[in-house]
Amino acid sequence: MIEKNMSVKEVLELYPELMDTFEVNGFKGLDNEMILKQLSKFTLEQICKNKGIGIDPFLALLNDRLNEEVTDVTLMDNKGTDGDIRIIGLLPCPVRIPLLEQFNSLSNVKRINHNLKAASEGLDWLKEDVKDADVNDLADIYISAGFDLFFEDQLMKKFKDQKVFKDFYNDQEYNTDFNNEDIQLKDPNGDYSMIGVVPAVFLINTMVLGDRPMPKTWKDLLDPIYKGSISLPVSDFDLFNAILIHLYKEFGIEAVKTLGKSLISSMHPAQMVKSEKRSRIKPAISIMPYFFTKMALPGSVMKAVWPEDGAIISPIFMLSKADKEEELKEITDMFMSTSTGEILSHKGLFPSVNENVDNRLVGKTFKWIGWNYIDNNDIGSILEKCMNAFNEGMM
Repeated sequence: MIEKNMSVKEVLELYPELMDTFEVNGFKGLDNEMILKQLSKFTLEQICKNKGIGIDPFLALLNDRLNEEVTDVTLMDNKGTDGDIRIIGLLPCPVRIPLLEQFNSLSNVKRINHNLKAASEGLDWLKEDVKDADVNDLADIYISAGFDLFFEDQLMKKFKDQKVFKDFYNDQEYNTDFNNEDIQLKDPNGDYSMIGVVPAVFLINTMVLGDRPMPKTWKDLLDPIYKGSISLPVSDFDLFNAILIHLYKEFGIEAVKTLGKSLISSMHPAQMVKSEKRSRIKPAISIMPYFFTKMALPGSVMKAVWPEDGAIISPIFMLSKADKEEELKEITDMFMSTSTGEILSHKGLFPSVNENVDNRLVGKTFKWIGWNYIDNNDIGSILEKCMNAFNEGMM
């Protein structure tokens, strides 16, 4: 367990595999022995305070990454390698470990053959399997987030249209955060079981922003004054795609192109993560999952902004085979339970659809493209069109 009174040097000597986690979160030059020696004089808490990073969420992030490999080994030992129930998909990184621990306590875990990876790994590893699969090749349960693969006509949506999957909980009420006059997140067709959402919000560096107005809405971000000033979660494909498709729906393809122009060059995925240039270029506006905004300390130059027109959401959902409802019920009940909802909402800041969970977001709203749009459009083609426009905007 990493604690706040430890130094960066002490942590990396014990756990060198965390080097990338430190660097991605703004700790640069840690491969330089002189810098590391200087940092040994300060605790993690002191350095985080100086950087304007909240110590508690940063410690949670470090410990989650540290425990990930150990937990996977434990789960590998407990899972049934010849299990007749197959579960495949992605879990949000900040809550993956506690969710897997809860998953591991199921009475029928020995029957389960699972492959639940961190969301940061993306879905490319699964796409090829689904592309040429027939119904019998599919897993019994899929867990994922975003619009990639699972809503695309040529991939998973074709099985949905065949009624291969069923939402076992379509008769249950959703949390009022997602069941009101502004948003109806429940799938009216009874295919996708929604679990929660990943909200995208703004983190503003007020010092870099200068005398430019602070953006309050998604439309504000399209103002030319922010050209070359915005960072996006381009490696977090589920949220990145959600942002693109929402902007396309509401403002058209030119808005997506404009967002590409606004991207700060060093944040493009083609840039090396460890580039020294990246450490010198600071975005005025960062669009990111709500969870990470909690690393900013009150009173620092970093200010979190929940968009007035709603946080764009990437859905966290489950697809379950309709013809296996009875044998899958214990597993799906766990993912839809209040305890899972509280893990998502309270530990990961991923608001839950469970009606018994207090998401602690009074007055906050969400932006959702809607089921009518999903059902009446080729989401895969739209995402490809958006990506091309975004890339064109960067040129």
